[in-house]
Amino acid sequence: MPIVSRGFGGRRRQPGVGLLPPGQYIVDDFPVLTAGPTPHTSLDDWDFTIVDETGSQVARWTWPEFRGLPAESITVDIHCVTKWSKLGTDWTGVSVDELLDGIETSAAYVVAFSDGDYTTNLPLSDVLDGQAWVAFGYDGGDLEAEHGGPARLLVPHLYFWKSAKWVRGLQLLNEDEPGFWEALGYHNYGDPWREQRYWGD
Repeated sequence: MPIVSRGFGGRRRQPGVGLLPPGQYIVDDFPVLTAGPTPHTSLDDWDFTIVDETGSQVARWTWPEFRGLPAESITVDIHCVTKWSKLGTDWTGVSVDELLDGIETSAAYVVAFSDGDYTTNLPLSDVLDGQAWVAFGYDGGDLEAEHGGPARLLVPHLYFWKSAKWVRGLQLLNEDEPGFWEALGYHNYGDPWREQRYWGD
């Protein structure tokens, strides 16, 4: 089985800043949209796990261990499926490349799972190569719970529902499995540049 490691897919790339996909409008605030109540997990109970395609837990970090991993500052645009975009947002987080470094897998897909039983699915190739992070900081401070804190997935090249709030781990999969919103009719991939909002787009 191949080993997923940093630099796995080539050169890291930073998504462009200041670009507006079709059908979007710019906001200055940070709208809060959720499908249910905001979970509040104690940092003493928080952990982040990686589960491989056999169902085995292959990595786990407590909050102090997670915060001890190498972190990056990221400036990206974010685009919500409800048509708002926020440009030049500043985050701090651990790259998914770092989290998957050294893990052996033949998986082609990944599902992010979160507190509140939320899930979202992605091709594994879309979270590697400097394209995705587990972010714990926003705009110079801790990430607030209403925006997904203590940590959320950040996948800025896709619509923002793919950046799962309150994320607690990644499940590697051989076959694609639609997540929460995807099973309710949202597009399985969610590229804002192709306006992939719903099934059939």
